[in-house]
Amino acid sequence: MDRVTASFTPDDSRHMRRALALAARAADDGEVPVGAVVVCGGAVVGRGRNLVEARHSALAHAEMIALAQAARKLGRWRLTGCTLYVTLEPCAMCAGALVLSRIDRLVYAAADPKAGACGSVLTVAANRKLNHTAAVEGGLLAEEAAALLKDFFRQKRKRRG
Repeated sequence: MDRVTASFTPDDSRHMRRALALAARAADDGEVPVGAVVVCGGAVVGRGRNLVEARHSALAHAEMIALAQAARKLGRWRLTGCTLYVTLEPCAMCAGALVLSRIDRLVYAAADPKAGACGSVLTVAANRKLNHTAAVEGGLLAEEAAALLKDFFRQKRKRRG
């Protein structure tokens, strides 16, 4: 596992709290509660929350939306110098997208033991065989992110049952 846990800064916590707020909005809309924020030069340049159900698209993950918004705002697809904050460890699709967009750093909250592609199941973002790697740091505000996910799925099961 290539996951690195670092000592996080107050800025890291502030940006992850922004991602958590987006995740809570996703949950309110019936989406899996994942939020993402792209920061470049200290400024938020991209935001995203899961919109899979609303857009009827498996591609509408929070990270994909945040990366696309950041690229539009910066006017470039190479997001060097940027950090992606996300409330759940990215899946293979999103990890591949952050590698292709040249994100320098990934900070995620909760690990995803079933589909995480940044150290849990696969190691995409830090895979040295790829043409780019991102520094990966996990665990920031993990308990809060995990609680959002658990509450969401508990409520979903209750509605079905």
